[in-house]
Amino acid sequence: MQLLRIDWNVIFTIVNLIVLYLGLRKFLIGPVTKVMDQRKQLIEGQMADARHVNEQANELKAQYEDALKQAHEESAQIVEKARKSAQAEYESRMDAADTEAQKIIANAHKSIDLEREKTVQELQSQIAGLAMAATAKVLGDTDQAAQNKLMYEQFLAKTGGLNDTNSK
Repeated sequence: MQLLRIDWNVIFTIVNLIVLYLGLRKFLIGPVTKVMDQRKQLIEGQMADARHVNEQANELKAQYEDALKQAHEESAQIVEKARKSAQAEYESRMDAADTEAQKIIANAHKSIDLEREKTVQELQSQIAGLAMAATAKVLGDTDQAAQNKLMYEQFLAKTGGLNDTNSK
């Protein structure tokens, strides 16, 4: 009976396959796996670096956006401050001009009043002189100095007692 018969060729083939497998594993699969693991670690490191750089870029972008926003706010404040300053300067100059105009008008009114008073006084003096001359002609030459004085005093009493600067 022949139950089991093993051929030596099969055993050599199996041994050869096992040796080949062990040799490939040690000399080919091991180094290739090592290289692949190193490559994987390198890629993962680069991905981590890329994520880190991306995070930094996003942080910088946020900082720049904040700085830009602050710059816009500051420029708006500066413009508003300049506008208020210009408005205050305008109002100040307008007030000064109004004050100056009021002074000029007041001085003009004073000058007009003084001229009017002076003119009235001159006219009163002239009227008094004419009245005295007319009275003298009407009364004649009798005691002319006394009559002139009497008429002048009467005229002054009626016109408000203004002094004549031309007569003595």
